[in-house]
Amino acid sequence: MASRLRQYFVTGLLVWVPVGVTAWVLLWLIGALDGIFGGLLIGAELMAPPFAPLLERLRVIPGLGVVLGGVLIVVTGLLVTNFVGQWLLRQWNRLVTRIPVVRTIYSSVKQVSDTLFTGSGQAFSKALLVQYPHPGSWTVGFLTGQVGGAVAGALDADHVSVFVPTTPNPTSGFLLLVRRADVRELDMSVDEAFKYLISLGVVAAPEASLKRIAAARTRHAGAAPLPAPAAEPADATLAAAKHPQSI
Repeated sequence: MASRLRQYFVTGLLVWVPVGVTAWVLLWLIGALDGIFGGLLIGAELMAPPFAPLLERLRVIPGLGVVLGGVLIVVTGLLVTNFVGQWLLRQWNRLVTRIPVVRTIYSSVKQVSDTLFTGSGQAFSKALLVQYPHPGSWTVGFLTGQVGGAVAGALDADHVSVFVPTTPNPTSGFLLLVRRADVRELDMSVDEAFKYLISLGVVAAPEASLKRIAAARTRHAGAAPLPAPAAEPADATLAAAKHPQSI
């Protein structure tokens, strides 16, 4: 009886844990956006007292921040697709890049977002096996690019950039520069690899993926090297605005 109750408890836990975590993330996101736009509405009340009653009623609507945030993103994308919007965006970039400290943060975040959200790059397009944290110990990582510039000049071989996420929280991790010849490409989708990492290895790849991995292992010695990531446009935001279908 005790073992059966324990089995029922674990089964119920497996059902409710994903539901609870999903609900918690969504509630946190809605609360954060409502807090941001609620602060903006308070500022609007102070600047326009005649509209204070209306703005106060809007402030208590749950989920308003999510709706306004989506509308703001769509309107911004619509404006940037025309000539005037692109000119304003270039002026904004010039202004921000002249502010100390702010330009460092803004430029770094912009480069990462341009790489992740434009279709021309290969960031997080391949799941890889790399030896970490010591030879003989393997972990799953994701290809983020080809090492170039001064870093490539200081290395004695062709290297690739690999992001190794922590588990079960993949939002943090480590950047590894690994020899291209030492990387094993997995015949596994990025989604399958993320599920494997988040579950701490409990959720294995589907049977079809396991067969593909076994076949890939047999031909690993003669496998072709990883392709070099395609060059990013000078300003991926403007490129995405000109070609919205590539996003």
